[in-house]
Amino acid sequence: MSDKLPEKLPEKLHVAVLMGGWSAEREVSLMSGNDVAAALEKNGHKVTRIDMDRNVAMVLDGVKPDVVFNALHGCPGEDGTVQGMLDLMQIPYTHSGLVTSVIAIDKELTKQQLVPAGIPMPDGKMVKSKDIFEADPLPRPYVLKPVNEGSSVGVAIVTDQGNYGNPIGRDVSGPWQEFDELLAEPFIKGRELTTAVVGSKALCVTELRTKAGFYDYDAKYTEGLTEHICPAEIPADIEKLCLDYALRAHQVLGCKGTSRTDYRWDDELDADGLFVLETNTQPGMTPLSLVPEQARQMGISYEELVEMIVREALK
Repeated sequence: MSDKLPEKLPEKLHVAVLMGGWSAEREVSLMSGNDVAAALEKNGHKVTRIDMDRNVAMVLDGVKPDVVFNALHGCPGEDGTVQGMLDLMQIPYTHSGLVTSVIAIDKELTKQQLVPAGIPMPDGKMVKSKDIFEADPLPRPYVLKPVNEGSSVGVAIVTDQGNYGNPIGRDVSGPWQEFDELLAEPFIKGRELTTAVVGSKALCVTELRTKAGFYDYDAKYTEGLTEHICPAEIPADIEKLCLDYALRAHQVLGCKGTSRTDYRWDDELDADGLFVLETNTQPGMTPLSLVPEQARQMGISYEELVEMIVREALK
């Protein structure tokens, strides 16, 4: 991959790395941010680590960085809130901008953009949490998920054999206790695949094989719970479709820097069984994260990857 890294920035930068915050993904964000900060320092840049709190605008105004590396996950770092603040402060920042972030964090808005562009996603509908205690919104098995959370936070798979009850019990732990509305989608059996995009290139495809259950928050960030097959052992036509859908999603949504598109693939249906679940505009940058892993597979070191993301933010 000869064009993997643009020439070095003409001067050393002062980079503020935003991390932490108060979302459900705080701990993962801290890991991502500290790894990013260490890589930037290795590349020779001055780095200020900022564990975001409600005074973040005043902190940034005092720090006066050349660019912000947004290592936040979840809301408000991924939903357009922080992006809007940085736009008002006229500080360049990594990853996607305000409009893209608002759309991509919302799974229904994402569908409204990607499906008309020919990118297949599961059918589904929004349901009131109180209504699922009366009747199932879809035939079982189906998936219930918050419309604007990442990293599979709050996802429940409802099956005939599940322990949620039939109908779902009001006092049973699940996302219906935390969210007034949920997105209901048919459960797609099969395999979990994902593809990262960096800049204008889709990297490769990884298959995620969990030791138990599905690829939820714990499986993503607990070492040993999920096996990453990179590159995935899949037919060439499915690999090509994954790369194509990921790049097109990145472009249709207007993503910048890097994104990661996740799939379910029912391999009994060949290409007709491949569905995009979501496009993540702030993918993790931890040692277990998928974007750095795919970058390594393509010959891009972690330090090079971070440098590429920063450079694109300054275009």
